[in-house]
Amino acid sequence: MDKLKLANLYRSELIPVSGKLVERYNKCLKKMGFAETKLTHFSIDGIGWSPEIAEEKNDENYLCNGESNPHGIIISPLQNKKPVYLPYHTFDREMMQLVFKTHGEKINDITRDSAICIDFDQNIDTFYEPLDVLRYQIVTIKFHLIDNLDHVRDEQLALIEKFKAGNNFIDEEIHNKLLESASKYGDLRERDLSLRSVNYVTDSFYTKSFGGVFVLRDFITPIVVFEDMKWYKEAIKDTLHEVMIFHISQPELMEKLRDHIIIAYDLEEIVKTKRYERIKKFEFARHLKDTQHPISDILNDPLLFKSYLNKVDIDTRKKIMSVERYLEKLETSNQYKIADIVDDDLFEAMHEPHSSLHPTHQDLIWKLLVNIAPKDVLFMYWYDKQEFYKQYKTWDASLQDWVIQTIRNNI
Repeated sequence: MDKLKLANLYRSELIPVSGKLVERYNKCLKKMGFAETKLTHFSIDGIGWSPEIAEEKNDENYLCNGESNPHGIIISPLQNKKPVYLPYHTFDREMMQLVFKTHGEKINDITRDSAICIDFDQNIDTFYEPLDVLRYQIVTIKFHLIDNLDHVRDEQLALIEKFKAGNNFIDEEIHNKLLESASKYGDLRERDLSLRSVNYVTDSFYTKSFGGVFVLRDFITPIVVFEDMKWYKEAIKDTLHEVMIFHISQPELMEKLRDHIIIAYDLEEIVKTKRYERIKKFEFARHLKDTQHPISDILNDPLLFKSYLNKVDIDTRKKIMSVERYLEKLETSNQYKIADIVDDDLFEAMHEPHSSLHPTHQDLIWKLLVNIAPKDVLFMYWYDKQEFYKQYKTWDASLQDWVIQTIRNNI
């Protein structure tokens, strides 16, 4: 990952945490029922997730009390507009944007000497069956201050009222309680520490629950797509919900997405795009073995590309160039079918979200498509960084260089 870090392509916007902030972070962990970290230095993202703590705990979802109860931590106003690097749901960053939009000024004030624990409450205590994910409707975002600072403020105000009553101004016990509270928490009288709950309304989304589930419910008929075969097999036993259920590897899924005008393809147009070139070159690189030139040079130099294309076996050649071969044959006769010439995996990679979809829905469908056909390294990096990082580790060092160059040239 060192090359990605040098290129600022690996978690480059994390916020460093040390000193007093570590203590506040641990108080949040303890308040939410998690074990404290032993680390004295770490970093966090926009929702308060830390890669170092995840590694320490050997649990990347350490901020979740079960699959239905995710949490967040705010210890700094710098978290505003920062990425959420390991979202549990595709709408996690939108929820954090809503939090800061609603309570930005109060968060600035509170995090001067406190921290905020966030409970993303879907009104679901726990999941029992895979289609329980359909119960996601409104997420109520609730806030809790460490040391119950908002309650302490109420206690201070109550003590002051008591101090003003009658002759209580000479009561040493009240004096001591006020001094003790002010010494420990500061003078909270003029602070506005109340953070009202915020509602976030979900529509279509992806969740990591049950091994990863796409819920598409803003279309003709709700569609649920499982990444995990075990939970897919469990879900299809359901007879109560009127939804279509697929496993992500089923060929019928792509057909249904086209029928519902969720995805589309135009081979004549896509072959003119940079995206097509990225897909073709990445697919070609996977078939190159023991090359005399660095893979990055082969993919960047048209002469070398053509030279090595003629060195691979004929079946590989046909696969790499199948889309262009199909279009060439189509010019002479319309009797040819896509399935007869174009490689199935490449054909899937030629699809894109339908242009009529809302931008947020397009992002979700891109995430689905790059999981069905992970062949566009740029879109994989944009829409599923965890899968990108996982695959990146398996690539040839020279291919890694080409991928980094490709991404940097497009962002």
